[in-house]
Amino acid sequence: MAVLSRPVRSSLRVGLLCVLCLSACSRPQAPQTAAAAAVPDSVIPDGPFGDAVRRGRAILLATRDSLPSHVGNQLRCTSCHLDAGRRESGTWIGVFARYPQYRARSGIVETIEYRVNDCFRRSMNGTALDPASGEMRDIVAYFAFLSRGAPVGTATVAPGARLQKWAAFTPDTAAGASLFSATCAKCHGASGEGTAVAPPVWGPKSYNVGAGMSRVRTAADFIQRSMPFDAPGTLSDQQAVDVAAYVNAQPRPDYKGKENDWPNGDPPPDVAYPTRSTPRRAP
Repeated sequence: MAVLSRPVRSSLRVGLLCVLCLSACSRPQAPQTAAAAAVPDSVIPDGPFGDAVRRGRAILLATRDSLPSHVGNQLRCTSCHLDAGRRESGTWIGVFARYPQYRARSGIVETIEYRVNDCFRRSMNGTALDPASGEMRDIVAYFAFLSRGAPVGTATVAPGARLQKWAAFTPDTAAGASLFSATCAKCHGASGEGTAVAPPVWGPKSYNVGAGMSRVRTAADFIQRSMPFDAPGTLSDQQAVDVAAYVNAQPRPDYKGKENDWPNGDPPPDVAYPTRSTPRRAP
């Protein structure tokens, strides 16, 4: 196997520390889903491709330390894509095989590199990578590794259809505040500022208003499926939407250019800001 360079070894160490810290806050460990067990790291091959896969995984585990000039907050890619992208909610398994694909938010057919950079600009509140850079190639190599065997263009449930169930719930931010204090603050901080073991969920070091997680339905779906980290799925749907509404009602960085989203006038109903093509709507 090729010897990894010192920066890569450092990223791997940081990534391991992040995983260990997250584990410390959440014992017993959350049960692994079938998707999480599908492609273990133990089968990453030797040689140049395997080295790229490991570098990509290290970047995704320790994004800010690996790419400090491109990350503007305290999140890392695996803050939302748990278990290194293997958890059912936010999985990266098969994602490589589904791109390029049309996306309504941009109104264009996006490449996987474009989609990765959208996360850097929004969820990481940072700046885009050069699509031809070594770091981007390594990230995509990791996605390709997780997607081996997945049919190209595999049909998936459209996000809008998956999130439609949340339309039946009326968010209660007061109830969300109480639940956050009792259940979430132990890891995310009393003021959502984050701790050594979990990222901030609002404030200047969290995701910006253009991120997908700033939508109440998207956040509720993630929370219900994945939180609390040590007991995912234990919150009711109503509790999940209450916490999501409370968290997303708190201040966070703006996103320049958000008014250009959904250029064809088809934004989801929980988008929290007006666009050029569609006036503001209530969640």
